[in-house]
Amino acid sequence: MSTQNYSSTNFIHQIIEKDLKSGVKKSVVTRFPPEPNGYLHIGHAKAIYINFSTALKYNGVCNLRFDDTNPEKEEEEYVKGIQEDIRWLGFDWGGRAFFASDYFEKLYDFALVLIKKNLAYVCEMTQEEIRESRGTPTRPGTKSPFRNRPVDENLSLFKKMKEGCFDEGDYLLRAKIDMSSPNMHMRDPVVYRIKKRAHHRTGNKWCIYPMYDYTHCLSDYLEGVSHSLCSLEFEVHRPLYDWFLSVLDLPKTKPQQIEFARLNLNYTIMSKRKLLTLVENKLVEGWDDPRMPTISGLRRRGYTPDSIRLFIKKTGVAKRNSVIDVSLLEHCLREDLNKKANRVMVVLNPIKVIITNYPKDKEEVLSAVNNPEDDSAGVRLIPFSREIYIESNDFLEDAPKKFFRLSVGKEVRLRYGYFITCNEVIKNSSGEIKEIHCTYDPLSKGGKSPDGRKVKGTIHWVCAKKSFPAKVNLYDRLFYNENPGEKEGFGSQINPSSLKKLSGCMLEPSLKKANPGAVFQFERLGYFCVDKDHYSAEGLVFNRAVSLRDTWSKINK
Repeated sequence: MSTQNYSSTNFIHQIIEKDLKSGVKKSVVTRFPPEPNGYLHIGHAKAIYINFSTALKYNGVCNLRFDDTNPEKEEEEYVKGIQEDIRWLGFDWGGRAFFASDYFEKLYDFALVLIKKNLAYVCEMTQEEIRESRGTPTRPGTKSPFRNRPVDENLSLFKKMKEGCFDEGDYLLRAKIDMSSPNMHMRDPVVYRIKKRAHHRTGNKWCIYPMYDYTHCLSDYLEGVSHSLCSLEFEVHRPLYDWFLSVLDLPKTKPQQIEFARLNLNYTIMSKRKLLTLVENKLVEGWDDPRMPTISGLRRRGYTPDSIRLFIKKTGVAKRNSVIDVSLLEHCLREDLNKKANRVMVVLNPIKVIITNYPKDKEEVLSAVNNPEDDSAGVRLIPFSREIYIESNDFLEDAPKKFFRLSVGKEVRLRYGYFITCNEVIKNSSGEIKEIHCTYDPLSKGGKSPDGRKVKGTIHWVCAKKSFPAKVNLYDRLFYNENPGEKEGFGSQINPSSLKKLSGCMLEPSLKKANPGAVFQFERLGYFCVDKDHYSAEGLVFNRAVSLRDTWSKINK
């Protein structure tokens, strides 16, 4: 992507420009550091956009670095999925893919330096004891009884930790900072813990693993990162980030951490841990369930990279957290797809219409516009014959005055077709409508009035002979609660209407060759995407990406 796409300036850019002008920084190197313990979600998309676009704006580079320091939760599957998501969003790390595990030896050596400088010690307290000893923001913590262990003893114990001489939980390495600091993160944080688990890259080579706060800043330094851009929850971690870099007497220019407000959406959970709970408890059909806010779920649903980037641009880069209405994300998708998606006709709940004065053996083709927003999209030919399908809710036998669709004695326009008038309703023995008998005006071909008469209603349809069946999934918001993540019982807040599965939907024949991932506007119904698992017993499978307009606020009033 060219740098001209990122000409706008925000407070991060102002800091960078000041650094470049003063000579504090010579170039711009950013990084995106995901943990490979799950799939990325829309919140990560904002971090990806900010880090990669900032580097592009200043002709710099952005590294992709996996923070793989917790082997029990990390998998190669997630590494591949994260890379796929970043590429799909339109960004590339140019071969600069790194792993925190690349630096395990150097991180271990840095820890030895801390111990030798009497700035780290081996502690035998349990995690629970450490939590209790830390105090509160207004009450100082209690020093560990092992805080003044001699340097040589700390070195010996730490080496034995590395050699696997102890069990998990027996020992920890802690930084020696300030147990009375008002910042809880500075109260002798844990630097290393014992974990006898196989690592997805290093196997069983290591049985001690560094903590995030220690790993992150030093990985940034080793990669030459100039500006470490992260979300606002890491603001309180910044003093610790700077402390590690300062006490190690590192020779090169140190990275600068800058925080921005994270992306929060209503009706949405943005915690990877809670999303994993939904997957493990089978409350959704997987990480790429189209109801999930994961990038893979949004892609499967029909969202486009351009729509997500547009959404992030509209939400902006701020210093304070706020909650964005998810309807803005949906609006951005409509705005993008309105320009790109070809129009087609699909009947979700079909009812047969027989045009009694249309010749029984006649078939013809009518011309339909593919996209009125894009002249280059051209037209397509759609078949028409005596029998067609229309939506069942486009007909009412006894319609109110302002019902402008089909009813007995009323005339409507078939999209790209003819004017038809309902004359008779045929029912089965149970009183259900079997078919509707109509007559058509042969002079109204193309939906044009032959004598200037006005027809208010226009409905879509498909040819009964040439249409084919498919399955359609109608997706809606996963949660009915505006803030589902504020309580642990979020699983009970799932919207019961978040998924409706329809079978026997009838599609115009042009869709037979639709490829997985292709998105279309079903006229009058919304935007729909061919599912990645696009064939089922019912034929093609389509997922509704978004309706044509936001009806959620009306539904929930």
